[in-house]
Amino acid sequence: MKDILAELETRRAEARLGGGRTRIEAQHAKGKLTARERIELLLDEGSFEEFDMFVAHRCTDFGMGEVKYPGDGVVTGWGTVNGRQVYVFSQDFTVFGGSLSETHAQKICKIMDMAMRNGAPVIGLNDSGGARIQEGVASLAGYADVFQRNIMASGVVPQISVIMGPCAGGAVYSPAMTDFIFMVRDSSYMFVTGPDVVKTVTNEIVTAEELGGAKTHTTKSSVADGAFENDVEALAEIRRLVDFLPLSNREKPPVRPFFDDPARVEDSLDSLVPENPNQPYDMHELIRKVADEGDFFEIQKDYARNILTGFIRLEGQTVGVVANQPMVLAGCLDIDSSRKAARFVRFCDCFSIPILTFVDVPGFLPGTGQEYGGVIKHGAKLLFAYGEATVPKVTVITRKAYGGAYDVMASKHLRGDINYAWPTAEIAVMGAKGAVEILYRSELGDREKIAGRTKDYEDRFANPFVAAEKGFIDEVIMPHSTRRRVARAFAALRGKVLENPWKKHDNIPL
Repeated sequence: MKDILAELETRRAEARLGGGRTRIEAQHAKGKLTARERIELLLDEGSFEEFDMFVAHRCTDFGMGEVKYPGDGVVTGWGTVNGRQVYVFSQDFTVFGGSLSETHAQKICKIMDMAMRNGAPVIGLNDSGGARIQEGVASLAGYADVFQRNIMASGVVPQISVIMGPCAGGAVYSPAMTDFIFMVRDSSYMFVTGPDVVKTVTNEIVTAEELGGAKTHTTKSSVADGAFENDVEALAEIRRLVDFLPLSNREKPPVRPFFDDPARVEDSLDSLVPENPNQPYDMHELIRKVADEGDFFEIQKDYARNILTGFIRLEGQTVGVVANQPMVLAGCLDIDSSRKAARFVRFCDCFSIPILTFVDVPGFLPGTGQEYGGVIKHGAKLLFAYGEATVPKVTVITRKAYGGAYDVMASKHLRGDINYAWPTAEIAVMGAKGAVEILYRSELGDREKIAGRTKDYEDRFANPFVAAEKGFIDEVIMPHSTRRRVARAFAALRGKVLENPWKKHDNIPL
């Protein structure tokens, strides 16, 4: 018996070493942690239960039969994050460069199946050179098996990908189908074809960092939702994100203890909106002053910065926030911001997370670039997402809500549950100047008359009361009371039940 126990310990020790000490040191030299070190930081201490530690590949071609490592380049299992169950796989770059083989894929598929059955999130720590070339089509089949599970798990359990090294070729499509992708600056990259292939095919000379680094994907492509300085920071922030999310679509989001008075008054909000309607202000200030303890986990903060998305808590309960940002493009909606917000709204609706919308939008960004890029269809994505969502929806209009953009931003007409406006709100088809130039075109030569007409239009529409008279605004509220009013609104909506008509699935304007 002792011999068998000793052999078990020996085999476990061998598996824990992955590709061996030399390769572990090489991983550390690049500023990267090993697969197991990452899991230790991500999960609660001592909570990790590993599966398939001794699984090895079955390939015999190209001399592979003589080279085998227990675990085959990926560590899989489950554990807890602040006491709540998650499933995790962590690719081990020290074993065949973390390349995906048939058995490597089977290990990932196994924990994804378990996560779906048991209702818990899947977190993938990606650090892989791609498909294992020696296995040919078998490794490609393995990728497709993982992709199929990503698709089936979408909207059932949260899926989070952390890119902590290379992720190239077919490997990028699995993270692309997950709910959130985070990267590590200077040590991770994602692209379908690498710099060498790009140079051969298109004659473009580009570095891996420029082609698919964290900066590219967080600011230009929107593939990644955020980037962190190193592995340690990334894993700490993933723990923070998991705390906001429900375990599955069968559960409500978690409720955390809070130490912030729901009726807290913020007098500074009364002067947040400037006197000059064209002067910007930072919407972050409003979000943080409404949130419990000022805690805001922002999603895609470096992309389409004219709209803000992320999670806060109100009375300890998770709420998704979408807010126009007047500091960037005056808060206009455009192609990028519409896509960004639409995806976030749909995620919240998938997982029963209530949505709070702060509106200050002068309209859609005009111009040929936007029209040629399909702003109509992209804007319709956000419109569709809000109209389709059945979760509690509370909207606060702080200043401008003009034209179609007013409709799109969770208006009463898109089944907004409770729609508030500040006294500074201006709800109209368009700004006073533009409206007067159309209504009184024949008087454009008379400056004094036009100035009077503009003043009349502003008096009539540059306020929230016309909309309130029609019942499109439920209440005009004082800015300093926003936290209390919004918290009470969501409290009143906790029992909300709303179902869309039966359908196989919708056909959102992609």
